[in-house]
Amino acid sequence: MTDGDDRPVRVLRIIARMNVGGPAWQSSVLTRELAGHGFETRLLTGQVDGGEADFVSLRDPELPVVEIEGLGRSLRMGGDLRALATIIREIRRFRPHIVHTHTTKAGVVGRIAAILTGVPVRVHTFHGHVLHGYFSPTVTRFVAFVERILARRTTALVAVGERVRDELLAVGIACLDQFTVIAPGVARPSPVDRGEARVSLGLPPDDPVVLFVGRLTAVKRLDRLLEAFAFAREQVPGAVLVVAGEGDLTDEVRSATAASGDGVRLLGWRSDISRLYASADLVVISSDNEGMPVALLEAAMAGVTGVTTDVGSAAEVVEHGVTGLVVPPDAGDLGAALVELLLDPDRRTAMGQSAARRAVERFGTARLVSDHASLYRRLLDH
Repeated sequence: MTDGDDRPVRVLRIIARMNVGGPAWQSSVLTRELAGHGFETRLLTGQVDGGEADFVSLRDPELPVVEIEGLGRSLRMGGDLRALATIIREIRRFRPHIVHTHTTKAGVVGRIAAILTGVPVRVHTFHGHVLHGYFSPTVTRFVAFVERILARRTTALVAVGERVRDELLAVGIACLDQFTVIAPGVARPSPVDRGEARVSLGLPPDDPVVLFVGRLTAVKRLDRLLEAFAFAREQVPGAVLVVAGEGDLTDEVRSATAASGDGVRLLGWRSDISRLYASADLVVISSDNEGMPVALLEAAMAGVTGVTTDVGSAAEVVEHGVTGLVVPPDAGDLGAALVELLLDPDRRTAMGQSAARRAVERFGTARLVSDHASLYRRLLDH
């Protein structure tokens, strides 16, 4: 796709930080692959916080990015104003037809910059939302107020799932016709032998392995996961919980699992995600709030059954009773679901196979890119 002077349509993508997670993965894929649809993309990002894993260095070191000072996660008036000024300069230099923002802070700063510079098409993606489980009620109300104001000056809003969209609509952020639902997309993992994966990760060859991949932070409810797994291990004594990730609760999780011996393994952030999923019998999400968890998508693409709390759009990835189990956000229910599938390997295997077929049909990267290309064309032609 080209503009009037036969140059590709330019998309400026802005994300607060490229920490390991769904927003960074999507930004990476879209930056690389939209060129095949006739778009030229530039990616602006801030720096990751201490304790967070850098997606670029860990998983995509050749990804071209422009670092913007002050655009990280933390709110600092001086830094935010510097970031705004720098983004305005980048917009004037790149002259994008579309500014597309990801994550809350980038969505605020990036859209303000796009409005001030007259960018014709402004898009923001809600990879989830911070309206539950993150802030005090007062701060949450303020965030919702800001999002409502910005939505009025945004050409289109993207939600990663229908439930995420519906939760945003419920608090009055924009109207239905402003939203487009585009689910994340992930790549098929490289084939890895299960036995080799377990040897390389130091895991037992035959015992069932439950895998958690993600940030160790409050909203992920590692306390709920550890309580659920303790119950599960009473029923399945050889089970092992593998925790792949770090965060502000790393030390707390390490202390809480010190007495578990080999029953809980803390691996930190890993770049060899194919090995992680090849080693696992189940992947678990225990959160209070999610968008559409990439860990569940990656697991499904690898043919691994998921067990998740019913939050955000997780249930749009895990089809209850078909590709895994979806339970209320309760440690007892989560533990019972783990036991149910750990004790039934045949059902677990069948669910994993169904998950892989469904993931290939619905959650591939090619579909993610084509959906965005179609959205951009529609907005530019409107």
